[in-house]
Amino acid sequence: MVKIGNIELEDFPLLLAPMEDVSDPPFRALCKENGADVVYTEFISSEGLIRNAVKSTMKLDIYEKERPVGIQIFGANLDSMLQSVDIVEQTKPDIIDINFGCPVKKVVCKGAGAGILKDIDKMEMLTREMVKRTKLPLTVKTRLGWDEKTIKIVEVAERIQDAGAQAITIHGRTRAQMYKGSADWSLIADVKNNSRMKIPVFGNGDVFSPEKAIEMRDNFGLDGAMIGRASIGNPWFFNQVKHFFKTKTYLPEPTIKERIQMAEKHLKMAIKWKGEKLGVLETRRHYSNYFKGIPDFKKYKTIMVTSDYSDDIFSLFSDLKSKFKEHELAC
Repeated sequence: MVKIGNIELEDFPLLLAPMEDVSDPPFRALCKENGADVVYTEFISSEGLIRNAVKSTMKLDIYEKERPVGIQIFGANLDSMLQSVDIVEQTKPDIIDINFGCPVKKVVCKGAGAGILKDIDKMEMLTREMVKRTKLPLTVKTRLGWDEKTIKIVEVAERIQDAGAQAITIHGRTRAQMYKGSADWSLIADVKNNSRMKIPVFGNGDVFSPEKAIEMRDNFGLDGAMIGRASIGNPWFFNQVKHFFKTKTYLPEPTIKERIQMAEKHLKMAIKWKGEKLGVLETRRHYSNYFKGIPDFKKYKTIMVTSDYSDDIFSLFSDLKSKFKEHELAC
């Protein structure tokens, strides 16, 4: 059993990563239905929260069926981060997570996200003060370091733990790497193998198959995996990994019919939650994976990722259903 504060999870839990314009309530619900143990919101700007920015406050929407759910916030100003904790608490999440790992320039240039890896003292201070501010379990997501010359992740993890964090998730790349190259799980294992570490250590980066999840668990000894890009357009991934854990066999790939049905469900939920325009726009990135394996999909995809109208998309879904006869609806 793995525990985040008083939250009990099964051995080697699978966590849905916070991803901008991806980890919204509709997608989190689909991932939860398909085996995710913990889901996290998109990362939310502390400055946006305290200014009551619509985009930031909208991301606070959470629902009972998602639990346990974590709300992730980022920022570099102590007062703003503390105020954001107060705001987040009102929505009653199960976990508050601090983003100390986002590599995007617009975040880093403000000293937030991975930018704070240049100031470990501040990273520790923010964690400590935010822990004091809330009774909810507080967790941290970060990277190995700013660049390969400044990797101090074992020390950083110790200090985060000593500041009161209840779990730490580490992406196995530096900020300088962004998402290039391979994630180095051995350095995350160094954190886990540190005798001083008592809190769960979750790995993130390059878990693109059930075999990789097994490797992270058995070869590197981590406490769980946070799944990001592998889940986009593929909420089935969590159950596929769990099935492989239990049986060492693969779940059958979703049929074309199941893929169409999931895409339809996702789009309907997205439109209901965020409206026609954003619902259509922000579901586009999922289609390549939803329809993986469908013959001659390119002409359909072009319309799906360019049309601004859901009627066009749903019409294409219907066309796809009629194109493939029942006995052909398997990848």
